[in-house]
Amino acid sequence: MFSLKDKVALVTGASQGIGLATSLALSEAGAKVAVAARSADKLSALVSGMQAAGGEALAVPMDVAAAAQVKAGFQQALAKFGKLDILVNNAAITRDTLALRMKLDDWDAVLRTNLTGAHLCIQQALSMMLKQRSGRIINITSVVAETGNAGQANYVASKAGLIGLTRAIAVEVASRNITVNAVAPGFIETPMTDSLSDELKEKMKSLIPLGRFGKDREIATAVVFLASDEAAYITGQVLGVNGGMHMG
Repeated sequence: MFSLKDKVALVTGASQGIGLATSLALSEAGAKVAVAARSADKLSALVSGMQAAGGEALAVPMDVAAAAQVKAGFQQALAKFGKLDILVNNAAITRDTLALRMKLDDWDAVLRTNLTGAHLCIQQALSMMLKQRSGRIINITSVVAETGNAGQANYVASKAGLIGLTRAIAVEVASRNITVNAVAPGFIETPMTDSLSDELKEKMKSLIPLGRFGKDREIATAVVFLASDEAAYITGQVLGVNGGMHMG
């Protein structure tokens, strides 16, 4: 795997799924990792496991939708590790329903966490990265940002907005040796997909040329690559990890 020795990373939405897998992969690659999420108990267990495996980690309880919590969380990570080299914006929520029935509160909640939350984290990260003239920002978007999906107008809009944010910030900070990219997962094996009926799973798999759901570790590996020195000439890009479901 690509080496991230002596690098410091912060991962949002780190308590489960893709965020958890990404935190573990970054740690295994040698990075010191601040893991951020709303669940302090889950973060504590994750940090204990990472430390038992020989890694350095810090739990940062934080709701990315709350600006004050974001600022405090990043300051906590800076106080512990002294710098920040890698930011992974993974935190996201869903509030699914058809657009005609969608309540404004559900629209606002999803945009506030998935898009505004990423913006707030990027602001805090850049305050550190611009000074050191280096950094990697990786935003976790989704294949549905490129294909659309019925019943998820708020989620799709937030993830499409994250692609636009990725490219805008990439242009702004390229001269400071900071790269900004996105990873767009397709259907990934999670507790949510585990609960689907076999019939629906087969229907979803029929849309994927590779014929299977992805694994959270496969998303994490893509993040580690984009965070590494080997990806230094890649910025403003969306890396699709979707089994061929969308080719664009």
